[in-house]
Amino acid sequence: MIRLFVREGLNIRIKQIKDLTEAYENIENTLWVDIVSPSEEEIKWVSQQFEVNFPSRQEIEEIEISSRYWEDEETITINAYFLITEKEHAFNETVTFILKKHFLITVRYRELKTFNELVRKLMTNPRFYEDGYYILAGLMEIRIDTDADTLEFITREISKLSKIVFTGIDITEEILETISYYEDFNMTIRENLIDKQRILSSLLKSYKVPKPVREEIRIMIKDINSLVDYTTFNFERLDYLQNTFLGLLNIEQNKVIKIFTIMSVIFLPPTLIASIYGMNFKFMPELQWEFGYPLAIFLMIFSAILPLFIFKKKGWL
Repeated sequence: MIRLFVREGLNIRIKQIKDLTEAYENIENTLWVDIVSPSEEEIKWVSQQFEVNFPSRQEIEEIEISSRYWEDEETITINAYFLITEKEHAFNETVTFILKKHFLITVRYRELKTFNELVRKLMTNPRFYEDGYYILAGLMEIRIDTDADTLEFITREISKLSKIVFTGIDITEEILETISYYEDFNMTIRENLIDKQRILSSLLKSYKVPKPVREEIRIMIKDINSLVDYTTFNFERLDYLQNTFLGLLNIEQNKVIKIFTIMSVIFLPPTLIASIYGMNFKFMPELQWEFGYPLAIFLMIFSAILPLFIFKKKGWL
């Protein structure tokens, strides 16, 4: 799908391209070309009409800075991460931005709330978006705010998790799995933020960027720096929770081992007595004694109670 955002006086009109055989002649008034899950024909049409080259899918996924941002005399091409959360699974989706002259071209392969939010703002206040650079800044600003909200959500969940761990009521392996999940989630956000940090820093050095947009980029970089620091804080909290959980888990396991040890000590003397009187040698005097059986039972009970009394007196129970 190809959507064109065209300025008409003080307003902006959205035009969707369906016929790829016709030429497009209103490039001068076009601010934004939004391409969603494009086919090869759609990519070819935009490339021919707007005279731009699109990176391949392999180039989009590469992580080195030379593949995330490059600039020539006419265009700036950016591959930026956008955080996607689906069914408790978080991953980074790459979106391509191409800036040329006054317009912006975006290529994405899924619906993103950030773009829908910017379209709403764009249609409500069209005068705030003079060209493609302002649109790119608006997208990045919305995305950074969304990442901040996601990071706040993770922080709240970590706080809830810490209360569960420190109460020590429900020490199960599920807690360790939850800690690992939030560590992975936090790592994904940090990777996303660092990617934006590098891209915006490179964009700030470009002479093509208008001065007002440059000031917005400086503010966004400061916001990203604070968010990156926050991810570091979350990693420290999660590491502390994991160590605490493992310590509590060891204590619980030691309690179980302690119970088995005490039970073994308690039943060892009665077992010894029963073994002795179970040998049935001919010259064992107690075998012919009338009170031999009650005496053996009494000795076994007494030898079981005596260790319990000693353990309780020493505070081992």
